[in-house]
Amino acid sequence: MSRLPLLSACALAALVTPLLACTPSAHLEPAENAPDPVCARMLQRLPRELVGLPRISTDAQATMAFGTPDAPVTIRCGLTPPPPTTDRCLSVSKTDEDAGVDWINPEAGSPLLPEHAPSDAWVFLTYGRTPALEVVIPVESGIAQPTAALLAVEPAATLVEAERTCVGATDLIGED
Repeated sequence: MSRLPLLSACALAALVTPLLACTPSAHLEPAENAPDPVCARMLQRLPRELVGLPRISTDAQATMAFGTPDAPVTIRCGLTPPPPTTDRCLSVSKTDEDAGVDWINPEAGSPLLPEHAPSDAWVFLTYGRTPALEVVIPVESGIAQPTAALLAVEPAATLVEAERTCVGATDLIGED
């Protein structure tokens, strides 16, 4: 057996390893159900750029990040779906005909806010879908319209059929 292929492999590894060390990366904790195979399919449906921000690497399963490591827009898949809540819930859809995706936007002090989210970040959790997605958009990311990011994530989120939808106060008023 020739030593040339082994030496070539070692030389290639020596060249690539420093480059990987320089690649910007965002640190995230995986969600409790990150190994769910649906998460892999969902992440494959996410765009290469999110509202003009390039994709950057992460260090956790079933996660994705965009922007810069110091203020990344992060997406985690595999969360336990949030329970019904009084936090704001909005439906985001590309068209009026499409039912869209319901997103909970936890308010300050909500138990649904993830510990890793900056205090000034927009946080969104899919509602009524298992597994749930979490999108955290720091103000420093430069995204002026957070719902634009949710529209970009919609094709991935809709891989999971909605089991429940948001209910508003006007939905609860009966017709008399």
